[in-house]
Parts: sequence; structure tokens; C-alpha cells
Amino acid sequence: MDTTTGGTRTPMRTERDGAQHDLRHHGDAEVRDGGAGLTDLAVNVRADTPPAWLREVIAESLGGLAAYPDGRAARAAVAERHGVPAERVLLTAGAAEAFVLLARALKVRRPVVVHPQFTEPEAALRAAGHVVDRVLLRQADGFRLDPALVSQDADLVVIGNPTNPTSVLHPASVIEELARPGRVLVVDEAFMDAVPGEREALAGRTDVPGLVVLRSLTKTWGLAGLRIGYVLADPGTIAQLERAQPLWPVSTPALAAAQACVSPRALAEAAHAAHRVTADRAHLVAGLREFGPDGLHVAEPAEGPFVLVRLARAAAVRRHLRDLGFAVRRGDTFPGLDEEWLRLAVRDRVTVNRFLQALDRAMALAQG
Repeated sequence: MDTTTGGTRTPMRTERDGAQHDLRHHGDAEVRDGGAGLTDLAVNVRADTPPAWLREVIAESLGGLAAYPDGRAARAAVAERHGVPAERVLLTAGAAEAFVLLARALKVRRPVVVHPQFTEPEAALRAAGHVVDRVLLRQADGFRLDPALVSQDADLVVIGNPTNPTSVLHPASVIEELARPGRVLVVDEAFMDAVPGEREALAGRTDVPGLVVLRSLTKTWGLAGLRIGYVLADPGTIAQLERAQPLWPVSTPALAAAQACVSPRALAEAAHAAHRVTADRAHLVAGLREFGPDGLHVAEPAEGPFVLVRLARAAAVRRHLRDLGFAVRRGDTFPGLDEEWLRLAVRDRVTVNRFLQALDRAMALAQG
């Protein structure tokens, strides 16, 4: 087992041995190469985004493309949004770049990634030459974090909150138990703005030793093609990461979007969207529960804008769903999961109702 428990350190598999988990596979693969016409439940980007007002902000920024990007205003706006000094903020080309910077810039010897979760942190660490230990949270425990599972000698720990793909929202107090002097604690909060009130958020906290929080603006605002996110950490860590960045890493349109997305107007819209996602997710989960007698299990409680389900013949169901016009995310590329898992993005009720009908048909077809 490639886990870390009770101080026992077992290295993860080599690249070849770990091929059963394709760490570079992401939901967008489900809608590439002929999948553009599918209803997309594979990618966790909020539907019908970016909104018109945000597209206008981005379009207006194009007049400044002749000048090199100046991130000071956007950095100050993000800092104000979280109530921290600007030197505790680093703007990045999406959260994915932040994972690469952490892997390359920080001198760590015992990195641990808590799975199942977004696979880019481990992929980035491995690409930078690190041997990575895995803590595999179990379905039997509701995929909930037990801090005691993380080895005492881990000097970098990565966890998502809410976690992709399990949709678990870990209590901030439990995550804080992982913090200690000499350890970097990386919390991926890419989906925290989809949680009403952002409860359990650690962004903006300055009292947790070694805390590094990553945020993405691509999910709620539909900016995956623009690439914008940021890191919140102590000034020393921010300086290390900044030195590892190339010059002008964030484009002028992305900087304009960042500043707009942390404005009072945007925060109010995001808060409204989070409540809508909560209602739509409840509708999806209620519909999925109807398939319980057919062997479908929903990982609950779900707190993110996506739901994880387990069912027999999931690969066949996914193929049939595709034939019926729906793309869903396979789960077997996440360490800790296997081919029986699927991740479903939350969509509006009309879309969910159509999907549930297609799922009923796909499961029947998979039965043969």
C-alpha cells in the first residue's frame, strides 16, 4: 500500500507502477475530440460562465496588451478581499501553476498528499523529482480526514477542502491539527467559494504555522481558458514561490479578471451562486438515491459543486451515457478510487432531470 500511517513511511509506486492512476487525466478529456456536443457533467466549471459583465471587463483590458502586465492592483485587491497584506499574496496562472511552484521552489524531504483528491499536486511533486507518500482516506470513513494518518516526519502535506472528487468538506479545526513548525500545510480551496459562507475556510488565516492556501478563480467564474488563481501564505514562502515564477506570469486580461472577481459585486454573485449550487446538488443527490436499490451509492454528505458515486459496471455506464449525450468524469484516475467510481458536476434542475433519465437508461444497457 502506498500510504503513510502512524509514522511508517512507505514510498509511493514508481511512475510505471503507478500507471493505474493517470495523474494527468482531468475532466476536460471527456469533452475533447468530438465531445463538444455533449452535456458536460465532467468538468467542475460553473455552467453559463463567465457572466456578461466579466466578459466586458476582460474585453476592455485588451486595449492594454502592448504593455507588460502589472499585477500590483490585482494583488492588492486579492489581499483586501482576504484581509491580509499584499506580501502574503501571489497571483498565478491558475492553481495548477501554484502546485508546480510549490514542488520546485520548496526544499522538502517528506511530501505527503492526502487522497482521493485533485491529482495535480502529486503529479507536480513527482515531476520535480520528489518521492511522494500517499494517505488514502477510505469510503468506510466517509473519506474524512484523520490527522493521525499523516506521518509525523512529513514536512509538506497537501489536502483539498472541499475535496475533489469526494465533495467532502473537512472541518477547519481538523485540518489545523496537521499544522506544526517545520511543516508546510497546503490546503487547496479551489472550490471553497461554492460553499455557502465559505465555512471551514482557512484563507486569510495568519495564525496557522506553515499554512499555504490555494484559490482558483476558474471554477466559479468560468475562466479555465484564461488561467487565474492565487496563493495565500507567509511572506517568506510567497517570496520563494515568486522567485520560481517566470517574468510576467499572469496576463493582463487575467489580472483584470482577478481584480473584478474579488470585487463586492462579484463576491455577492458568488455567494448567491453557492446557495443555488447547494439547492441543485440536493436535487441531484435525491435523484441519485432513487438508484440505491440498483446498487448505486452516493458519497455523502456532499458539500462541493460535484458528487461522487459508486456503481457496478461504471465504465460501461459512462460509455452509454456518452452515447446518450452526457459526459461524466471517470473516477479510477484518482488514487484511492477504482473503476467503479464516477464524479458528476452539479447542474441546474432541468439538466439534472434529463441526466437522471439518461442514467436510468445507461444502467439498464450496462446490465446487458
